[in-house]
Amino acid sequence: MNIIIMILLISFLILIHEMGHFMAAKAFRIKVDKFGFGLPFGPVLYRKQIGETEFLIHALLLGGYVSFPDDDVNSDLPEDSPERFQNKPIYQKAIVVSAGVIANVICAIFLVMLTALIWHKLPAGKYDIEIAKIIAPKEAAVHKSGLQANDKIYKINGSLITLPYQVNKYASLSKKYDGKISSESYAKSIKELQNLNKDIKAINEPVKKGEKIKLFVPQDEPALHLSQDVLMGLGQYKEKLLPLNDKQTKLRDTVQGKKEYISDGETTLEDIAYALSDTKRPMNFTVIRDGKEINLKPIYSDENGTIGIQQKITEVLIPTNTPGQIIKASSEYVWTNTELMILGLVKLFTGQIPMQDLHGIVAITKLGGDVIENQGLFKGLLLTAIISINLAIINLLPIPALDGGHLLFLTIEKIKGKPLDEKTIEKIGNIGFSFLLILMFLIIFNDIFALITKKI
Repeated sequence: MNIIIMILLISFLILIHEMGHFMAAKAFRIKVDKFGFGLPFGPVLYRKQIGETEFLIHALLLGGYVSFPDDDVNSDLPEDSPERFQNKPIYQKAIVVSAGVIANVICAIFLVMLTALIWHKLPAGKYDIEIAKIIAPKEAAVHKSGLQANDKIYKINGSLITLPYQVNKYASLSKKYDGKISSESYAKSIKELQNLNKDIKAINEPVKKGEKIKLFVPQDEPALHLSQDVLMGLGQYKEKLLPLNDKQTKLRDTVQGKKEYISDGETTLEDIAYALSDTKRPMNFTVIRDGKEINLKPIYSDENGTIGIQQKITEVLIPTNTPGQIIKASSEYVWTNTELMILGLVKLFTGQIPMQDLHGIVAITKLGGDVIENQGLFKGLLLTAIISINLAIINLLPIPALDGGHLLFLTIEKIKGKPLDEKTIEKIGNIGFSFLLILMFLIIFNDIFALITKKI
């Protein structure tokens, strides 16, 4: 039922988008032949002629369109008719093309303000993350750090922590014995080994079998720092690390806690350096306790990337009890989410976010259904508002077949003083449509794969 509700809400957003085009066209007395709700494929569930416009409802709801006489080569409306879209001034055409986007933005603002009015609060986009209890074994480093129940996690390695998964992200990327080392750690290790074993000159040649190699006490690897983009899921953490091979990994486990290693005749000083460099990364927690910031002793992840704490998560909510609070909080909510979506798109198209993280209607419907089921209708309405903004942003991309593509053609027309010839527009349109089809199949594949692998 929740998934059905989400499908209906998304269909409503598409209907609002097309209604924006329709209302703008009627305002400028442009004839509209058809107003279609749903994708123009398969059976038509309903059709009715009202005035000069035929209204249709298609079986596949997730789509919509507004059709002008300009789209029909067999239209009996004269080519020079003032009711044709092509014969209107550029500014009017631009308004009609942009009206769907404007309608979606207005819809998003309305949904957020409605939620603020009825619910009397809006999410601040962050959470208070407190320690419910420590569940790690007694020998774990977390017990020696000074961390206590009811501490609020404020920072890790200097990064502000505002979302629950950010703690897990730090723990996972800082896990013990991850099979990768920094070039800085390797350089320190090889230097230390050379100082201890001055008789061994070559670092890349196997040490003679039976010869003793003096070892040093391994040091922590450098603490990592995650940027806010990475913590917010708007970028990938990239660090140039040197991977251990199978031999070096086995050697790492062999030399743990030893002061010397007897060479097997195949091991190089470089292998030893790699083995001793793969240790653990410290996580330096700053917590809020009794209203004060406290810096703890380092906490370390285990081999599974966990630190052994149970979190108590409380969403930070902004009260919206007065008209002023409603307007302010709603504006900030819409603006913040718009910024995040634009930044996400920029990073996606510049390769900073992998294409496999691009999702579409299937994932959104599943996510929306889960949100309504677990967090209530108000959260579902807020998600619908965000989708409405996303729909507006996507449609503004300068891709043929999208509203942004049409606006691009109108801009060229304004600069040139005349429109592009129809054949050129048709060719560009076909390329754009093909691109959208490929993108759509990629998104559907990502969605289905994410469902199968239970990532969503």
